[in-house]
Amino acid sequence: MSTVKEAVEVEVPVHTAYNQWTQFESFPEFMEGVEEVRQLDDRHNHWVTKIAGVQREFDTEIIDQLPDERIAWRTTSGDTRQKGMVSFQRLDDTHTRVELVMDIEPSGAAEKAADMTGTIDRRVKGDMRRFKEYIETRGGESGAWRGRIRPGG
Repeated sequence: MSTVKEAVEVEVPVHTAYNQWTQFESFPEFMEGVEEVRQLDDRHNHWVTKIAGVQREFDTEIIDQLPDERIAWRTTSGDTRQKGMVSFQRLDDTHTRVELVMDIEPSGAAEKAADMTGTIDRRVKGDMRRFKEYIETRGGESGAWRGRIRPGG
């Protein structure tokens, strides 16, 4: 299993950065290789990705969500195995640090090669840079979900 960690400072208030991140269906607009995310309910999402020409579908479950602080998830189905957390730290009224930490277990030859060559790490770094550009260019969030999901709840 590989751990990928990346942080960016975005020039928006913490609630704006957090609110946009809760709009999972917008992820294909800034995440390379993510073709579709369908939000099934408050806790569950269905993902379609294409990395190195290999399409994968999997489901994720949000296991902890605290508005303006963090969102943690894990995969629940499919060949893709990962868990992660994105956290939001208010720096001042108009700046937020967004940090993503993911544990990824590559499956299949293409994913293992991508992991060994650093492709996954570079992709995540690029996704975070694109999120920064996406939210700063928009100037505001496209929606929000401010509910609380408790671990084990």
